[in-house]
Amino acid sequence: MDDRPVQTSRRAALGAMAGLTAAFALGAPPARAAAGSAYVMAYFTESPNGDGADYGLHLAVSTDSLQWTPLNQNRPVVTPSGGTGGLRDPFVLRRQDGAFVVLATDLKGTDWSLQSQYVHVWDSADLRSFSGYRRLKLHDLATHSWAPEAYWDAGRGQYGIVYSAVNSSGHNVLMVNHTSDFVTASAAQVFFDPGYDVIDGDLAVGVDGVNYLYFKKDQTLVGARSTSLDPGSFTVFSTPVAHGGTEAPILIRSRTTGTWYLWGDTYTPNGVFYAWQSADLASGTWTAVDQRLYTQPLNSKHASIQPITPTEYTNLLAAWGAPAWNRLKSYNHPARYVRHSDFVGRIDEYPFDPYADAQWTLVPGLADASGLSFRSVNYPTRYLRHSDYRMVLAVNDGTTTFAQDATFHRTAGLADTSWSSFRSHNQPDRYLRHADYVLRIDPISTSTDKADATFSVGS
Repeated sequence: MDDRPVQTSRRAALGAMAGLTAAFALGAPPARAAAGSAYVMAYFTESPNGDGADYGLHLAVSTDSLQWTPLNQNRPVVTPSGGTGGLRDPFVLRRQDGAFVVLATDLKGTDWSLQSQYVHVWDSADLRSFSGYRRLKLHDLATHSWAPEAYWDAGRGQYGIVYSAVNSSGHNVLMVNHTSDFVTASAAQVFFDPGYDVIDGDLAVGVDGVNYLYFKKDQTLVGARSTSLDPGSFTVFSTPVAHGGTEAPILIRSRTTGTWYLWGDTYTPNGVFYAWQSADLASGTWTAVDQRLYTQPLNSKHASIQPITPTEYTNLLAAWGAPAWNRLKSYNHPARYVRHSDFVGRIDEYPFDPYADAQWTLVPGLADASGLSFRSVNYPTRYLRHSDYRMVLAVNDGTTTFAQDATFHRTAGLADTSWSSFRSHNQPDRYLRHADYVLRIDPISTSTDKADATFSVGS
């Protein structure tokens, strides 16, 4: 549920540039999904000072479950019309009939004291349109219904809905209701109560005959397991993982490599996802994933991930569109992104506000259309250019000198050829690089220089 203090507040308490085509403006086009390899993420958005807050349903897609492309320009695809008029913690489940159901916490903003016995629900055949919006009542307690997730319980022939609520124990437990249609639900039962405050349950069902439940304990992610889905049957077994204050676990298995990933959303700082990996879910141990390998959607919070088909991936991109802007991640400081600050180019650690300082439209080079120029999204008359070898954000004055200073040629990454480097148009022995986190153009010779001059282009 994201950075609410537990009990009293919800968390204490996760190619080459293409000429003049549209793909050029977007940097590298989204990857094509391999057979059986595609995923959709559901999330809402927040940013440190609130510039990026939007409590509607956001979607992103991926071909590897690690690198994500936000849809609809990172704007919501649907927003609740009832309850608080906003959502947190959206969860997408593929139902037994192949269609989708979306569940979410009924909360707009951060009023962790708000009592709600309901969750938001939508039906969708394809995540391109949404119907049947309703609020589903789960209990009569004077508490909340946080972070609902659903799973298919084959033994019961029904779906289970797991969520966090404070019951007579006085602390958050995971509750469960069962339903056949997400219109009505059975009476609530305690699903998991280890004797201390727990929120944010996420299940992997039927893995070699075992069901796994990850949840937030204090500031860590912990796992429990059971050979059944009966309430009260899960026992804790895993080694806790965390990166700062961590919550909102997501378990997802790569459909190509079989690797298990555990995502966690942090609230110190608020809104950074970290990922861990394991070859064996039964081991209960995890290794941190290199941040170079994954990129969360901009400003995303408390997400869920669902496998989809390559056709669904293609259809979602066609329906909602990929972003018309890019972010550039540093190779040797992958927590940092290229941005402007006081009109100086630099790399800073994500997240920050104004978040649009790190959004760029890659346009045909002002001096050479085979190159590119970096146009600011929030100052669209300004471009990154070099001046005395330092990178500044300046208004295009229409001169030949400005056009040349603001034009770069994208090459294979000097430190990693799957990434990108940018050679100056009019100083061709120099590349865009960072030094003490400030951007400049310099000749490149050492391995450190090469790493400083290597970036990923994504969204």
